[in-house]
Amino acid sequence: MGLKMSVVFVMCVLMLGASMVAEAQLLNGIVGPLLGLIRVQGTIFCTANGRVNGTSTPVFSNAVVQLECNGNVVSSTTTNNGGMFSMVLDPVQFLLSSLQSECKLVVNTPLSSCNATLPSVGALISSLQSIGSIVSGLLHINNFVPTGFNFIQTLN
Repeated sequence: MGLKMSVVFVMCVLMLGASMVAEAQLLNGIVGPLLGLIRVQGTIFCTANGRVNGTSTPVFSNAVVQLECNGNVVSSTTTNNGGMFSMVLDPVQFLLSSLQSECKLVVNTPLSSCNATLPSVGALISSLQSIGSIVSGLLHINNFVPTGFNFIQTLN
């Protein structure tokens, strides 16, 4: 009787282990991407190109940052006092490859609002690049940053 109980116990442990492996494969292979996020983040500086120019470059706080894909604004946020912005996107609505090929970050807030000597007409524009992904619990987070902002003169 003791041997039968031991065999049954070992079989139960093996079945439990097999079901845990199957569940992990399901989470990573099928459900994992559905539990993912896309994060776009960066820092904008108060310069003619939105980038660091020396060690004491001021940041561009309260600038509106828009994510435009195929000419449509799909997300928007405002930089904080440190010039940093972050937006979280639903991966069901975006293909990762299309973020890099069809989307760009646009800052229409006049540069003169952070430095009166900078232009009051124009926009900072940057494409996106992937910097990899992280896993946090069940969430898979794909991270994107600006490739580098450029100032584009526009006419009012």
